[in-house]
Amino acid sequence: MTSLIVFGAVLGSGLFGCGSPEGPRTDGPRTATHAPSRSPAATPSATPSAPAGALASMPAGRKPPTMAPGPAGLTPVFKRGPRGKTGGARSHDKVVALTFDADMTADQGPRAASGERFDNPELIALLRRLKVPSTVFMTGRWAQEYPAQARSIGTDPLFEIANHSYRHYAFTSPCYGLPVVEEADMRDDVRRAFAAFRKAGARNVVPYFRFPGGCYDEAALRTLASEKVTAVQWDVVSGDAFAKDADAVAEQVLAGVTPGSLVVMHCTRSAAPVTDEAVKRVVPELRARGYRFVKVSELMRD
Repeated sequence: MTSLIVFGAVLGSGLFGCGSPEGPRTDGPRTATHAPSRSPAATPSATPSAPAGALASMPAGRKPPTMAPGPAGLTPVFKRGPRGKTGGARSHDKVVALTFDADMTADQGPRAASGERFDNPELIALLRRLKVPSTVFMTGRWAQEYPAQARSIGTDPLFEIANHSYRHYAFTSPCYGLPVVEEADMRDDVRRAFAAFRKAGARNVVPYFRFPGGCYDEAALRTLASEKVTAVQWDVVSGDAFAKDADAVAEQVLAGVTPGSLVVMHCTRSAAPVTDEAVKRVVPELRARGYRFVKVSELMRD
């Protein structure tokens, strides 16, 4: 397993910063970057321990893997799976995880009430038709706005729901103009999201957390350590946020994927309107190249 533990401000990209072509960066205001680690402290744990909000929802005998804490007990960070091989007898190593951020900030209720759609049921239906296992990183506010969809996604074995915070506020600053969660409120924000998933009736909830905007620092990793979650980043940025050209999004994904890749996309119709069209091209082309689609929990287990 190849893992990445980074200390310092790591800036991802896309919706509110989860998706610039450059991908995750390490040039934030509090920078102390470490190289990828293969130490035992960064390997998946065989007996994961996480808050009841995450693991208690999983069916018995199917607890998802997590990573052991990083140095000084900090929250571990997972970026991609093992690289494997690109062909021949080891073609089964050609796995890729598509992840979709279901973003909605705490203050966007009035916009939803006026008709703006932060969901994308057509995308979820497409993933079902194509039989693509996927991980949806959902905000608690999204689950509250669309409880029936959260329950449908979270009870379908094709999917798993991971935590993308409750409010979709930044856990460090600057982060693409997002409001910032106070350090004292970070743990509660994560717990509120898990509670929203439970209230909606979602069962397939995994103890993974994606920082809004992909932005975090050592203080955030230290603060969330008690929540026993594994932070999940990515190595392929789709560029679907606010994109209007589905082919350009598809090309960016297809050019970036290698065995073990973890792709970040979005499940938010108003701000990522061409994602489903891009997926229609990405999935068959990657399958033609010999790739198999897996959820993050499967990628982390490999």
